[in-house]
Amino acid sequence: MVEEGVADPEAIDTAMCLGYRHPMGPLRLTDVVGLDVRLAIAEHLQRTLGERFAPPALLREKVARGELGRKTGQGFYPWP
Repeated sequence: MVEEGVADPEAIDTAMCLGYRHPMGPLRLTDVVGLDVRLAIAEHLQRTLGERFAPPALLREKVARGELGRKTGQGFYPWP
């Protein structure tokens, strides 16, 4: 949704917290876990389950730029 310009990370996370009662939105959680970790998981799923599970280009681009989330100070969100 971020890649397609449908919504920004904060709106997506807010919707998941309010609509599904998640304690943390999926993009903030991805920042905490690490975008590189999420990319590795998605690539594994793609290899084993097919193209439907291919990681979004935006995730690949962020990892290539070194935007790995909280551990680097930038992911979908800036981290102090």
